[in-house]
Amino acid sequence: MAQDLSLAALGLDVVPALRPLAYPGCPAPWPALLTGDELLPLGVRGLPLGRWSVAGRALDDVLGERGQAPVGRRHPVIAVGSNASPAQVAYKLLRRGISAAVPMVPVTVRGIAVGCSAHVARAGYVAAAPYRADPAAESSLVVSWLDEEQFRAVDETEFPNYRRALITGDDSGLVLPSGEKLDGAYLYVSSFGILTEPGAGTPRPGGGPQATLLASLLKASPRLRDLLGPDPASWVRRAAADPAVRESGARVFGEESWVLRQPGFLPCAGGVAGL
Repeated sequence: MAQDLSLAALGLDVVPALRPLAYPGCPAPWPALLTGDELLPLGVRGLPLGRWSVAGRALDDVLGERGQAPVGRRHPVIAVGSNASPAQVAYKLLRRGISAAVPMVPVTVRGIAVGCSAHVARAGYVAAAPYRADPAAESSLVVSWLDEEQFRAVDETEFPNYRRALITGDDSGLVLPSGEKLDGAYLYVSSFGILTEPGAGTPRPGGGPQATLLASLLKASPRLRDLLGPDPASWVRRAAADPAVRESGARVFGEESWVLRQPGFLPCAGGVAGL
């Protein structure tokens, strides 16, 4: 019997945009081709990504048969939050009538850590955001290869809360599971800065359970409790319902002196396929 590779069967079907307390969702657990409702494993080879295998056939051939652009005409984009979730990526693309055929690969990245953006997202959660960390520190982050239409669509979901930056392979490693090194990739950096630990000034870690994060923020600020409390469920409900509440929440972050700006990222307005 063929393995069921649907997102639902794999336990990867929760969409954070629809279930804010599930943010950031479940990342792609292994190199795969997202097809919309399935996650097809990619066989890692000591070859360029387009020649990795999908059910014994080259990835570029599979994409071509679906009428989709090959890897060399796509933009590699690093995810630090819900864009690592196949369900979130599929939701963003399919609701716009765009193909959700996207290669997604965990990649070793050096010198980039995951924090929390100093704003409240439209869905009500406090989203993840990258920041510069110890240059020698390594982490595994999911990279998606987006075609032109997908790239524009994801840009639209991130702007104006995030700006796109270019990360070079020389600067950040960017090593595929095959050992191949990427020349570079794009990364969405918060326009608001990142949250710090109250009283410490150091970046607050992001990417963990959303309910835990929101509970911690509510506990640390009476003003946030008045605005969004008493608990994480009320936070996301109130924030999702009213943009003025979201703006007030971001303002409180600043007034509590919890915001750290992020130097060191190179802004990039355009995309370069095949990086």
